[in-house]
Amino acid sequence: MNPEHAALISGTGPAQTSVDSGHGAGQGVAVLSEAECALFARCGSVRPFAAGAEVFARGARGASMFVVMQGMVALDFGDDIPGKRLGPREFFGELGLLIDGHARSATATAIEDCVLLELKGQDLQALIDSEPATVSRFMHRAIMRVVSNEQDLIRRLRGRNAELQTALDNLRVTAHRLNESEELNRTDELTGLGNRRGLAAFLERMGDDEGGLHGYGLMLVDCDRFKAVNDAYGHLNGDRVLQSVANILRSLPGQQDFACRLGGDEFCLIMRATPEDLLRYADFIVGTAQSLLMTQHSPPLITTLSVGAYLVDPHGDWNDWYARADAALYRAKRVGGNRVEWQD
Repeated sequence: MNPEHAALISGTGPAQTSVDSGHGAGQGVAVLSEAECALFARCGSVRPFAAGAEVFARGARGASMFVVMQGMVALDFGDDIPGKRLGPREFFGELGLLIDGHARSATATAIEDCVLLELKGQDLQALIDSEPATVSRFMHRAIMRVVSNEQDLIRRLRGRNAELQTALDNLRVTAHRLNESEELNRTDELTGLGNRRGLAAFLERMGDDEGGLHGYGLMLVDCDRFKAVNDAYGHLNGDRVLQSVANILRSLPGQQDFACRLGGDEFCLIMRATPEDLLRYADFIVGTAQSLLMTQHSPPLITTLSVGAYLVDPHGDWNDWYARADAALYRAKRVGGNRVEWQD
């Protein structure tokens, strides 16, 4: 061995300062005694590293440990785990020596020009044969440091798991609130049915499906003489009429159907149905409203209803469908309402 290196490792060279290894009560075990340094220097290999050079990479398999003779080495553990800086007479990578082929838990990099002492398995065996007591004390301290490091890592991981769980809980709450907000944006506040934004979302969603709106029908539903109810009994009673209409429409749609309030006293219902079924549903809407009106006293909680029905052309668009169903609705209203008109 170079005499200068021997002087450094034995402690007779330039002044050396131990660097905090960052592991609480176990931090002192990272520093070798002068006797251990002198012993290891007899069998180890001296290796110089220029500033910035990588000693080993995290995850790489190793079968040796290193002692810093001169300079400083940085250990990067990744995963938000604080790194370390090691100075003269501190050692690292001991698990590679104790467990042959152990995966390195950190990337070791020379911060400045360094001289390291590398000790391999066969070197350790030679030291055991010559100085078993000294090696035994070192291995005991090294193992205790590994245990301390693992316990510290477990504490950190538990803390991170708790933080991650809290973050996930917060994300779930936020997502739930966003879903609720989105649902409110697509829902008519008065009736609880969908609104125009909800209708647009439904049409977009159905347009993305393979079958689209093939086999669907559209019904436009309008209250007859609704303005007269508002004028005679006030808008609060008019709101109750609209809620009664919504309750009728809410009783009809299946999971793939959609009922909404377009605005004012105009509603629409999009349903998967044959023309015969669509007319039957439309008659049910008109007949139910008429029956409820006959049982009510003043002020009325429902009006008669007019319905314009149309079987959707899957190659058309909403504006075309609405215009055709609206034409049928206009015919129903023109002859007095309380009826269903079909648009071919």
